[in-house]
Amino acid sequence: MALIELRDITKVFDGNMTALDNVSLDIKEHEFLTLLGPSGCGKTTMLRIIAGFEHPTSGALYLDGENVLDVPPHKRQVNTVFQNYALFPHLNVYNNIAFGLKLKKTPKEIIDRKVSDALNLVNLPGYQKRSIDKLSGGQQQRIAIARALVNEPKVLLLDEPLGALDLKLRKTMQLELKKMQQELKITFVYVTHDQEEALTMSDTVVVMNQGKILQAGNPTDIYNEPVNEFVADFIGESNIIDGVMKKDYLVNFDGVDFECVDKGFSPNENVSVVIRPEDIYIVDSEHGYIKGTVRSVVFKGVHYEMTIVDKSGYAWLIHDVNRFDEGQDVGMIIRPPEIHVMKKEATKIEP
Repeated sequence: MALIELRDITKVFDGNMTALDNVSLDIKEHEFLTLLGPSGCGKTTMLRIIAGFEHPTSGALYLDGENVLDVPPHKRQVNTVFQNYALFPHLNVYNNIAFGLKLKKTPKEIIDRKVSDALNLVNLPGYQKRSIDKLSGGQQQRIAIARALVNEPKVLLLDEPLGALDLKLRKTMQLELKKMQQELKITFVYVTHDQEEALTMSDTVVVMNQGKILQAGNPTDIYNEPVNEFVADFIGESNIIDGVMKKDYLVNFDGVDFECVDKGFSPNENVSVVIRPEDIYIVDSEHGYIKGTVRSVVFKGVHYEMTIVDKSGYAWLIHDVNRFDEGQDVGMIIRPPEIHVMKKEATKIEP
């Protein structure tokens, strides 16, 4: 049985703005699940409903088998880490972390031990007496996590907690958060619009748009097997081109027949074909299935990002460790496992 069960959750604001549209989702115990999508897709609303800060217009929410929609936030076995950390500037680190424990009238010796343990967990031992305004953004973020974890929740909800950090620190904290979650064996529900962050940290990624769940699965499946054009385009960069599924395992695009691994389409059905930039191999012009001309080259550190325009005028985005010069005529090869075919009617979702 799932630890958290959302059943047919709908949330309508101001009578006509639907933030969540009949959403159902199971979240397993000890899982790191990320809600991913653009601004306004409903991910933060879902998090706030789980936390108890919002009440759905309709639907049910179960935590450990109990319907908790009428249970106030402070009585749910969840804690939330907000994007702005919501720390008390007039309290030092110790009193910020101990705040919830003091409300529960926990004995001081237990508070001291729990605060010390929480600081060790977030790699800030000895910071009890520090002032909040003397901490860096990364340190404040760790204190906010320590304050949430000290209450030993079953579920930790994190609403874009790394958004205010610089890129290098954000990447470091992604790995630390994942390690922390694995060590504590606490269910994490994480909200972000950062695709790389979601793929790096999560056991399960839930892609949302316009108040609906479009796809849920492990990061590899979400990246390699998107269910529609929105997911393909939102999760990383993609080449999305019109094609015709001539028969099972054979698709035509750009005027060329390609073997693929997809089936279950009608003969000669119009489809969309998704190919990732790193899955295209550049070869000599005479050896390529598709021929084109290099129009732009940008060095990205670990690879070159190139735009190659084919004879039909389609601009292919390609990542390659080898550099090809602007104006150079080249060929392209795409292997069957790298070709992902999607039904046309599944691509009508606007961002």
